[in-house]
Amino acid sequence: MDPNELVMVVETKVIEELGMFHGLAFDVEKYLNAIFQPGVLRFMTRGSAETDPSFKQLIPYVIINSGDKFLNYVRGSRAGEKRLVGNRSIGIGGHINPVDDVSLLGVKETYLTAVEREVAEEVNVESRHSDTIAALLNDDTNEVGKVHLGVVHLWKLDEPRVGKKEQMITQMSFMTMEELQTVKDTMETWSQLCLDGLSQMTKLTTD
Repeated sequence: MDPNELVMVVETKVIEELGMFHGLAFDVEKYLNAIFQPGVLRFMTRGSAETDPSFKQLIPYVIINSGDKFLNYVRGSRAGEKRLVGNRSIGIGGHINPVDDVSLLGVKETYLTAVEREVAEEVNVESRHSDTIAALLNDDTNEVGKVHLGVVHLWKLDEPRVGKKEQMITQMSFMTMEELQTVKDTMETWSQLCLDGLSQMTKLTTD
């Protein structure tokens, strides 16, 4: 982790005023309409953000789905967040940096550009896909979760064609929900919470 890296954050009180929650929140528009207002999001050094729970680092967390299977992998030793090394994950994503602050775009468009960049840095998606923001994710029960807010995306692929690019991604495969349940105890907390809501998220994208 580079403590001088600039990362996008939102003040925790913004979420508290809308209604703090644990786990998944599916009324995404209520939160995102406030978060994406001009001036709400800002950049601060990661070193400061990691130790200041009055701010939440905004993290796109992309779940990749094809048919009845979902991409999952194990975070290797090269993972940027050392506290998550060795854990299984069903989310692709990371911090939003100033490189994504495209002045010609609006706040939400800048964010969506960042999501595409984050996924492209870690995996090569070789299939057409749709992108739905399915939930927000919050977990204040551990030190990592206290300073992060996840925006959960569900990418539905026409075909399960994804290649890994980042060295920190190991043991990558597509698994059914039933198969993922059998390895749930090896997952990072965010993935466990997402797995519990996966049926509802999938239903939202098919209604």
